[in-house]
Amino acid sequence: NVRFGDPETQAVLPLLDSDLAAIFQSATHGRLKPESVCWKSGVTSVCVVAASGGYPGEYRDGKVITGLEKIADSLVFHAGTGLNKQGQLVTAGGRVINLVHLAATVDEAIKGVYHDMEKIYFEGICYRNDIGRRELNRSHP
Repeated sequence: NVRFGDPETQAVLPLLDSDLAAIFQSATHGRLKPESVCWKSGVTSVCVVAASGGYPGEYRDGKVITGLEKIADSLVFHAGTGLNKQGQLVTAGGRVINLVHLAATVDEAIKGVYHDMEKIYFEGICYRNDIGRRELNRSHP
């Protein structure tokens, strides 16, 4: 699998300091120069997926999602969400919400993303608690 999937894209693209449209246009015309792709320095990111209980197997849609209004420090990407007849935000897929936190260090990004993840609730919410930890361990033996 060589695709650039949702969580990967959502973690990497906020670190891009160049104009993505200009990069694509240059690449399309065969004029992309590596030096035209610039990344933000001193910033890292961590992305955690809030999934429906049972995912990747069977899960139920329509669970009301709360707490997103409390998130101010992380980027929120809707993956499997929708609106019910009452206009409430509900689950509509296995991978429901992706949170991305930007910080100066991996440790700060991990703490920030999990701090914000605790604000989100829907019945059956599940997410991994180890995202970024392997990199943190590699950085600090």
